[in-house]
Amino acid sequence: MRCILFANGEYGDLPAYDHLIANSDTILCADGGSNYAFEMGIRPDCIIGDLDSVRPEIRNYYTEQGVQFIQHPAQKDWTDLQLAMDLAVERGVEQMVVLGALGKRVDHTLHNLYAGIKLVRQGVKVSYYTPECWVYLIQDQLVIEGQAGDLVSVIALTDQVEGVSASGFEYALKESRLLSDQPYTISNVLAGPRGVINLQSGIVAVFHYF
Repeated sequence: MRCILFANGEYGDLPAYDHLIANSDTILCADGGSNYAFEMGIRPDCIIGDLDSVRPEIRNYYTEQGVQFIQHPAQKDWTDLQLAMDLAVERGVEQMVVLGALGKRVDHTLHNLYAGIKLVRQGVKVSYYTPECWVYLIQDQLVIEGQAGDLVSVIALTDQVEGVSASGFEYALKESRLLSDQPYTISNVLAGPRGVINLQSGIVAVFHYF
């Protein structure tokens, strides 16, 4: 099952997301992410969070449409995005694409990326999309399709990542070790239309800029 998850962040050009929605099995919104779903003309399956960011008229509209709301207290340990991610796992999601999770607030961006680590360890394929780039969290293999010259960076999210190999790039890797406190795999370049990244242990975030 493939899930599209709307976070309450920055989106930019909304029509750039249309191609993602058609291929989804379920749509969840983390609180104010529902405002963006509404602007795109999308009916989510569920809106979850403390619901302090949902515009009143949008909440009324989705209530009339029979959309499920799950409300949590405002004072809580987990963010609305984490609650939505956990709900997706409970509902059997195997692949998740998160929208509106990368933006100007670096703390939110880092949090949203790290929040996906637990899901990856549970076997869920997690990625984040903006009109400028894809970010993939992986613990095994990723095949990137793009164009020669696309920028690709690999960031270790666990303390160390073992056995990292990369082919199809200007700078190849062969069973390398990546350390979170010594990042060096930044701004690699696709040599052709396809690149492959493999790792034996650990978790990385792969940034693919179009």
